[in-house]
Amino acid sequence: MSQKIPIKKFSFRILVFSVIIAGLSLLFQIICPKIASPALPFIVLFFMIITLFTMYIVLHDDKAKAEKRFVSNYLLSRIIKLISCLLFVVLYVILNRKDAWNFAIAFLVIYFLYSIFEVVVLKKENQELSK
Repeated sequence: MSQKIPIKKFSFRILVFSVIIAGLSLLFQIICPKIASPALPFIVLFFMIITLFTMYIVLHDDKAKAEKRFVSNYLLSRIIKLISCLLFVVLYVILNRKDAWNFAIAFLVIYFLYSIFEVVVLKKENQELSK
């Protein structure tokens, strides 16, 4: 019987991370309301959902299959995330041109935070499973 890669553990971690980022976003909106995008909570929610979905693509296989298909699953998840991000940004900018720059900067910062989080968690899980 092959060992499952822990999707539940990753989901809990992304939830905790998202709550922290949402709290920091709220604090930023309170401290700097003129430069903070009103869409910050939606950006965090978007990234929590898209990260859970893309990591499900990467982590859903059992260990034996995951070793063989990890790279292709990871690349597929990156493509889905990239296209989703582009659509989200383009739609928001088209619908709300006044907030375009603040939104784009906030989106980029949160994108990098979630990307770093994903890499760190995947690396840690890979090391734990390798033992």
